[in-house]
Order: sequence, then C-alpha cells, then structure tokens
Amino acid sequence: MRANIPKGMGGGPQNMQAMIRQAQKMQEDMAAKQEELNAREYDISAGGGVVSVKINGKKEIIAIDLKPEVVDPDDIETLSDILVAAINEAIKRVEDTNSEELNKITGPMNLPGLF
Repeated sequence: MRANIPKGMGGGPQNMQAMIRQAQKMQEDMAAKQEELNAREYDISAGGGVVSVKINGKKEIIAIDLKPEVVDPDDIETLSDILVAAINEAIKRVEDTNSEELNKITGPMNLPGLF
C-alpha cells in the first residue's frame, strides 16, 4: 500500500536541502549577531547612581566608577553590597539582551546550552 503524500510534502531531497540551507543561514545569522552582541557595552548604575559598572557583551567588567560619597571607611559592607548589586545587574542585562536578540533569529526554537 502506498501513501499519497501531496507534492512538496515529505522528506524529498529538495526539501531536505532547503532545510539544510535554512539551518546554515540561521547559524550564520546567529554567529554574526553573537559577534555584534559581544562588542556591545552596557552602563549600569546602582545605589542611586553612586556606583556605575561598564560591562561588555562577553560579560567582562570594563570599568567601575565610584562616587566619593559612597566610600566610607567605616562602612565597607554597604559599598561591597552596592558593588555586588551593580555587577549582578550588569551580567543580567547582558544575558537578557543576548537571549532576546538571539531569540529573534531562532524564533520559538529551544536550543539549550547555546548561550
């Protein structure tokens, strides 16, 4: 018994080649987008602006700027807490932006471990 598969459906060689080309194009688009995202820089501030962190798309801290009023030798703990908050927010911003931008290319596909 033979199944009647409408023309253009099924796993014919042309359909498979089109899928491979589409996957290669997506891979190229994602590589280009990842390169662009890695080059981006983000400025994040915390503690009401007394601490600023500059981070790039590769999650490398480029600079940390402290306002003089946040530097209190008797309260190092607060400065430490603000620094941690600023750095964590910077990393989260990079991850969220990268995920958002790459999802524009992949659509609803779930590619675990990709980023």
